[in-house]
Amino acid sequence: MIPKCEQNMIEGHGRFTNRRTKTAGKDYDRFFIYVPTEVARDGTFPFKEGDLLIIKIESDKLVIKKAK
Repeated sequence: MIPKCEQNMIEGHGRFTNRRTKTAGKDYDRFFIYVPTEVARDGTFPFKEGDLLIIKIESDKLVIKKAK
């Protein structure tokens, strides 16, 4: 058995989308990044539902990590 840290995570295609909402007569943007189910359920996926995350841009990459 390969130790968890040496396994490769499953790869899939996600989607970035905007779901506009209307509240009190005003339009608001709500952006979402969808992670494919097979990636999110992979044993090496680092997040669980409800985790607080830090999201930042580093050069041409989007970096997402758990907040402490």
